[in-house]
Amino acid sequence: MIPKASSLRRTAARYRVAIIGGGPSGFYAAEALLRSGQSVDVDMFERLPVPYGLVRFGVAPDHPKLKQVSRIFDRIAEMPGFRFFGGVDIGQVVSIGALRSCYHALVLATGAPVSRLMDVPGERLPGSYQAGDFVAWYNGHPDFRHLQFDFGAEQAVIIGHGNVALDVARILAKTPDELRHTDIAAHALDALAHSRVRDIYLVGRRGPDQTRFAAKELQEFAELADCDPVVEPDHFPQLSSNPGPDTEAEAALAMLREFSMRPAAKQRRCLFLFGLTPIGIEGGGGVQRILFNRHREHARTTAQERVALDCGLVFSSIGRRAAPISGIPYDEAEGVHPNLGGRLAAGGCALPGLYVSATILGVLLTANFMHMAHVYAITNLRRSPVEIGRVLMAWCAMIVTLIAIFAIAAGYGSAASLAVPGTLFVLLLLSLFALWRSRPRNPMRRVQHNIAAKMY
Repeated sequence: MIPKASSLRRTAARYRVAIIGGGPSGFYAAEALLRSGQSVDVDMFERLPVPYGLVRFGVAPDHPKLKQVSRIFDRIAEMPGFRFFGGVDIGQVVSIGALRSCYHALVLATGAPVSRLMDVPGERLPGSYQAGDFVAWYNGHPDFRHLQFDFGAEQAVIIGHGNVALDVARILAKTPDELRHTDIAAHALDALAHSRVRDIYLVGRRGPDQTRFAAKELQEFAELADCDPVVEPDHFPQLSSNPGPDTEAEAALAMLREFSMRPAAKQRRCLFLFGLTPIGIEGGGGVQRILFNRHREHARTTAQERVALDCGLVFSSIGRRAAPISGIPYDEAEGVHPNLGGRLAAGGCALPGLYVSATILGVLLTANFMHMAHVYAITNLRRSPVEIGRVLMAWCAMIVTLIAIFAIAAGYGSAASLAVPGTLFVLLLLSLFALWRSRPRNPMRRVQHNIAAKMY
């Protein structure tokens, strides 16, 4: 399924880029390359038979509008020069070395498919799960459809105060009739229809002013048919002194404060708990309780109080990690592919022809300057940041020089001396010379040489 290396010679005027990963970051990277103005062909490789990644298997089934972004991806897939190859496991079925021999550049856009562990005793007990696995299960992900969740307990605990945790809590809190009006997987609907869960605890380490909740998603809990959101009022006097100018956090805090004043009268409750750090999970043949440390700050000391919650179900939602890929550098401690400004790196040095496109790697390629620099670097075959800066500076100098010359010629400046226009004319010539020097010189000859030397 991989194009032959000989096709590089057949398309000598075009650059070839392979994108590993068929999710949102992969499609946006493809769009940026195809709209760069360069002659680029993009091949996208996805391990699953179908594209769209988190949009297909990560967005909550009761949020259909968020999935409409796939229409944008459909339009990108129809652009000239784009091809999609599903069911290809790069790093396993096809090696990175084989892929590099066929393309000028590789863009890694595999996202963060691995859940981070709490690393507490008892985390592997039956009944303790990763929230990401549960999300993939109810969305019908083929790798997770076989999982079995026991919803026989009346208490469930979710660790984490982000939007994924809210998704898990909301799915657990909805009635079967509410879930039927979503695009939840049929096997998940059947299992959740017999759920006995009544109390859902959303637990976080920090205070209510430091959550990562979206106010719009919190609002959905106020509209549930048979579940009340519950927040204890005594949480609010202990707000942090510097919550920061985050309007989203302020809106979420206002929603939580509103929850604290609502009466609870429905059969199910979703309880928001703060200031608790998990320290262990206990149980005989499965989860029976989870233990926390509660931090209480006094005038001069910080006291810790042990808190236990009885439960039969625990979901951990404390972040994600990139998955290691054979042939690609990986930082096991941080769970990322190390990179320098979006270029994969090893030993502190950027690797030629290898790039990343994902927010988990600390690089937002959609930022304007970085976006232009990376597209320019990929389509001009390992052009260094120094060269990129030289070209951009030359363009800026040329534009400023032309504006100044036209201004003087039009009478907007003093023309008493020929020194000024003469100097500007010399700058213009230097700018043109710099652009000429920075042009790609017989790019295919460079590509063939680098492929032969195994530098790509």
